[in-house]
Amino acid sequence: MNVALVIEWLDAWRGGAETSTQQFIHALIARGVHLDVYTRSRLSPTPAMKVHTIATPVPARVAKTAVFVRRVDGRIRHQSYDIVHAITPCMTADVYQPRGGTVVETIERNIALRRPQVARHAKRLTGCLNIRQQLMQRLERRLLTRSDPPMVAAVSNYVARQLHDHYSYPPSRVRVVFNGVSADDTPPEQRIRNRAEIRSMYGIAEGELLVILMAHNFRLKGVARWIDTVRRLSQHHELDVRSLVVGKENPARWQRLVARAQVGSHIQFVGPTQRAAAFRHAADILVHPTYYDPCSRVVLEALSGGLPCITTSYDGASEVIESGKNGLVVSTPDDIDELARAVVTLADPRTRERISRACEPLQKRLSMTRHVDEMLALYHDMGVAATAV
Repeated sequence: MNVALVIEWLDAWRGGAETSTQQFIHALIARGVHLDVYTRSRLSPTPAMKVHTIATPVPARVAKTAVFVRRVDGRIRHQSYDIVHAITPCMTADVYQPRGGTVVETIERNIALRRPQVARHAKRLTGCLNIRQQLMQRLERRLLTRSDPPMVAAVSNYVARQLHDHYSYPPSRVRVVFNGVSADDTPPEQRIRNRAEIRSMYGIAEGELLVILMAHNFRLKGVARWIDTVRRLSQHHELDVRSLVVGKENPARWQRLVARAQVGSHIQFVGPTQRAAAFRHAADILVHPTYYDPCSRVVLEALSGGLPCITTSYDGASEVIESGKNGLVVSTPDDIDELARAVVTLADPRTRERISRACEPLQKRLSMTRHVDEMLALYHDMGVAATAV
């Protein structure tokens, strides 16, 4: 099976969608699929993967995406592929998989996190002048309204609803292929060492409750609400929480919020890491108070590894959580009382142990193997011979 995969950027440091796509690529190749990857990133090819790094020699940064898509479409039209699988919207796509959710919903949720209401209005107005936003909307709308619309592989029911709500997209052209993650195969003895090492590194004793938050976009993923929550836990619940915020964003602004909230002894910003699994091994809880996530990879990885999680209803990953049984889902990141109560619930070691055990059946459901199986089944149902399955 010959597949063309189109994604503008494929650098893991950029975020969860790129990392998930890398894992997806490796899993496809392991199943015998031959891939041509069209991207602006510079990648090392392998025997089963040919990389087409697309140059975009235009001075205007916002025009580079348009040039990338136009050049990809031009090249693909002169090739013969069984499937063109696009993550960045291009008109030659047979399958569109918006791993970041629809462009429209992404914009709407970025507006929703602004406070107060006047800031939301201002953000909406400035969005009308945001050339890149307008370009991405046009590209997606053009793809989804063409005469022969692509199949859309939605990574959650949340994304499927977005397609209905924003585009009235025909349900027959949408299939939910729920997001998957690669298994954490760290041996138990190494997990114990990781836990001790990370806690020692940041001065956190074994008996202290450690909550981690892992994100690249601190505003969108609710870091400010988490700071408010830690203050609420300290002042109203008398719960001494230690928290590590892991991610590549400049922490200066957020450290000022921490100082203002007087929770500097509770929250540390540790920067980006190549050892995400080690931080999960060290933690007692993962909190993800996001305003928007089509299907959070960090939550799925934590659930798959049995780490109790708290996320919001604006995260597609919440669809596999039975709140109170194998995790906790809060209605909105703005409700810091609800978020604080969720942390208090998980502060009990017996509750965490019960929830961790309840996560075990999720491992197969959340696996990248299952995700690839379902994607190959979609290709097959579209008429592609499943020679690689």
